[in-house]
This record gives sequence, structure tokens and C-alpha cells, in this order.
Amino acid sequence: MSEVTVAIPTFRRPQGLKRLLDALAKLETTANVSVLIADNDAEKHEGHDLCQQIRTSGYRWPLRSVIVTERGIAQVRNALVENALADPHMQFVAMLDDDEWPEPQWLDVFLRAQSTTGADVLQGSILFDFEHQPDAWAAHFDGMQDIRSTSGPCEMLQGAGNLLIARSALETLPRPWFDPAFALTGGEDRDFFMRLKTNGAHFAWSDEALAHTIVPASRTSLKWALSRAYSIGNSDMRVFLKYGPSLGAKV
Repeated sequence: MSEVTVAIPTFRRPQGLKRLLDALAKLETTANVSVLIADNDAEKHEGHDLCQQIRTSGYRWPLRSVIVTERGIAQVRNALVENALADPHMQFVAMLDDDEWPEPQWLDVFLRAQSTTGADVLQGSILFDFEHQPDAWAAHFDGMQDIRSTSGPCEMLQGAGNLLIARSALETLPRPWFDPAFALTGGEDRDFFMRLKTNGAHFAWSDEALAHTIVPASRTSLKWALSRAYSIGNSDMRVFLKYGPSLGAKV
């Protein structure tokens, strides 16, 4: 029976985190699951408080939460990995963001795909649920389309949301796992994948390991789309320059 820690970074999204925790409680899985939350809001720590409330009232899985005082997504992800590895029984880390939630079969689908492919890191597909239907132009913008791919081994992954990572891939990667230089800009996930790749890790995609993400109306404007495209382009170029043309071209 697989031992899986579901690791969730959160920052001022208690409603989204509650939706995610509710979905995890409904998983149809044979795995032994524990849930780990890292809250990056040291001031209000709404996510941490929510976890305490849920744990007190009773939750299906063992539930832990930590507060990460240093601001940055890389720092939060590093705290999640460090705390997950502290459990000697943990075999896999499954990462979900606090605006995502999985379908009931999500975890078992992931684990079957890992067993079939032998991959060290797998990504599942993410379906976008819009609060308000976006304008027609959004259909041509990658940032507003479902993130899907063909199941099986692949050259590169697309983001740190909806991942399954084997313990061995994390233990053999030099610390910090996520580069703090990307803490406030994003791109820490692309850099993480490049470091895994150069360390010999194998990747795979599982199109059937489905998670959903909510897209608020504020993220369907042209202004937001242009800002998002610029941010992604900037972080991708930083990764490209860090690893050089031969590896950076795979970003």
C-alpha cells in the first residue's frame, strides 16, 4: 500500500483550501494518505487556522499545517518537501495548489500511472472552471485553456500544480529543491523540473489524473492575460539563461 503525503501551499485562500480539503476527504483510494499544508501568511495564517479547526472537528486523513514566515512560493514548496521527507514512511509527495481540487479517483490513477511508467515525477491534467465565461479571444490564450497532454513518458512538465513525485527524486536532489531566486516571480517550478532533469529524473503525464482549478473573473481580462504572458516569458528566459541552450530549450 502506497504512502502518500498530499502537500499544499496556501496564501490567503481559505475558501479554496476548504474546497480542496473537502475533495481530498472524498478520495476513492487504497493508499495511506496524509495531508500537509504550508501557510505563507504569517500575519493572518487563515489556512493554518482552518486546518486546526478541521482537525479538531475530525478529518478523514492525518492533517498537519506549518506557517512559513519568509514570503515566497519557493520557500513554501521547500517547507512542504522538508516536512514531507521527515516522515520515513512517505513514498510519494502529491502537490496540489490551494485553488485546485481533485476528482475522487485522482490519486489511484496517478499511482497506477507511476507503476506503469516507472516515472520519478508525473503531472496530471488540470481543467479550468470559470466563474464567468471569458471573451472569445481567451480561447487563443494558453493561460485560459485546460492543461492536458497525452498519457505516458514525456520530456518536460508544465507546472507544480497536480504533481506526483517519488521520494527518491527529492532525496537525490541537492537542497534547496526550489530555487529561492524565483520566490516572488514564479518560475520556480520550471527551474525545479530542469534540476530534476539534469539529475536524471524521468517524467510522465497522466491525462486521467484530473484536478480542477477555479478561474476568477479578475483573471479573464486582457490586461491580466498580457501581464501573465510577460511574467511567464520572463521566468522562462531566466531558466533558459541558467541552464544554457541545450537544456533551456526544453523549458
